[in-house]
Amino acid sequence: MSPAPSKQTEMEQSSPSSDDAGCMAAKAVLLEDCEQQFGLLQKLQNEIILADTEADDEAVNRLIAITSELEQWQEMEPKLLTTNPEVLVAVGKEELQRLNCQLKMVLSYSQAKLDAQKKILKREQTWQAEKKEALNAVSEKITRLRHENEKSEHSILQDMKRKINNLKDYHSSLMEMLSDMLAEHFPLPDPLGNGTKKKRAAAYDAEINLISLSEIIERLTNKTLETPHDPYVTTDDTFWPPYTEMLLRNAIAIRHPEDCNKIRLEMFF
Repeated sequence: MSPAPSKQTEMEQSSPSSDDAGCMAAKAVLLEDCEQQFGLLQKLQNEIILADTEADDEAVNRLIAITSELEQWQEMEPKLLTTNPEVLVAVGKEELQRLNCQLKMVLSYSQAKLDAQKKILKREQTWQAEKKEALNAVSEKITRLRHENEKSEHSILQDMKRKINNLKDYHSSLMEMLSDMLAEHFPLPDPLGNGTKKKRAAAYDAEINLISLSEIIERLTNKTLETPHDPYVTTDDTFWPPYTEMLLRNAIAIRHPEDCNKIRLEMFF
């Protein structure tokens, strides 16, 4: 005759509905135990409240007794509310299911976080590879240019010197041409030239300190270059009025807005 199946085997072979029924029964047992313990705690609390209203001697004796009881409780090892295996299995199963659900949520969050980190890592690796390629290209170009500069540094320097000298020569030639042109077409008034006696006398009086148009333009240019914050030149008797008026009318020079005896070179840029 075969032995009767154990309770654990019956629980394993039971249907889901029987598991739920067992869970409910286990909860009912636990609730009953908890209510008993809660009743005990309430009873102790009521005794403590009554002890506060008693006489001092009785209160002291009660305090000593409670202290002794507390020491006993502290020395005692905690014990389970119930030792029923069916209740323990049902409660443990429910706790494991709740823990399993929480772990699944943690796993899902960790997996999503891992996927995001993988995407970021892939993007950073692509960016790093692009930067390495750019760095290698720039390094090669710098090396090539440095090598070329070492070879052609002397020739470049000579070429720059030659261009500077050519520019200086061209500037000198332009200044000479300008000076010759001004001297030819804009001479100073000649006191011995044609004209009435009154005009010759006036020209002769002015000729003593007059400066040429070329020198006027040179003064204006030098003043603009040397002191750009104050480019005005004060006109005096050495400036022949017709030449000054010609520069002003042709927008080559302009007067000071507050002093009509000062002029400066017009800004051509």
